Amino acid sequence: MDDLDLIRERAQAVGFAPAEHLAPARERLLAAARGERPHRSRRWFWAAGATIGLAAAITAVVALAPADRVGIGAGVAHADPVKVLTEAASAALREPATPPRPDQFLYVKTEYPDHHVREIWLSVDGTRDGLLGTDTVLPGCHDGKAPYSGPYDPKKKGTLEDCRPSPAYHADLPTTADAMLAYLRTIPGGKDSVNTMGKNVLTLADERALTPASYAALYQAAAKAPGLTALDHVTDGAGRPGVGITWTNPADSPGFPGIVLVFDAATHQFLGTRDSAVTVKTFVDEAGRRP
Repeated sequence: MDDLDLIRERAQAVGFAPAEHLAPARERLLAAARGERPHRSRRWFWAAGATIGLAAAITAVVALAPADRVGIGAGVAHADPVKVLTEAASAALREPATPPRPDQFLYVKTEYPDHHVREIWLSVDGTRDGLLGTDTVLPGCHDGKAPYSGPYDPKKKGTLEDCRPSPAYHADLPTTADAMLAYLRTIPGGKDSVNTMGKNVLTLADERALTPASYAALYQAAAKAPGLTALDHVTDGAGRPGVGITWTNPADSPGFPGIVLVFDAATHQFLGTRDSAVTVKTFVDEAGRRP
């Protein structure tokens, strides 16, 4: 592996630093090339937040290298993030509005970069037992009762507790951006953290099923989040290329992106995240059955 290969590998792993970190990193790089002593101790590089410094330094090197020789990793895209999410909303509206039967199951297959595959079967109405993998039963809520699932207590093992069904299919969620945004903020943590709201968007986008109108509202609501950024050269967990959309919570560590949602650059369909890929999502008649 030569130096440029190393730069390429690290750039893909770490991503680009914010613009405000690039100038100081470039100055340090050029000073080192001239044999000048850096103004800061080398402890800066390995202090808390070292990933930002590493990303900035790598980005500076990439910026100085010929573009045709460096495989640049995820960087700021030319696409407008709001436009990408708006197009994703339009793509969702083109999907057929075919509601499942209450007795069916939502089957989702998710792939990860390490070739691990997650399969889950979720009850459409939340009253039937689902399945995670091949042997982990996900109890449904039957007549307001479900097996005890709280902290380990040998006295409660095998007992029932009160429950409310948690359906995999949500036919009653908002269909406008403002109403969906208000709904997302009612989910615990959603009104306090932009990153948490991003996780809530992801939860509804990958292992839940909504109506096309609600999916459109979901992406339109995400477009209202502050600090949106589009990332080029992003792949999902299965290696499929796309455009990444992320937003940073001002209260979070600066320079570290939160959730990165990946959309197909041409169709704008949701693919997953940089760490996961939803490769199959459909309804089946039985838990454990594959389409």
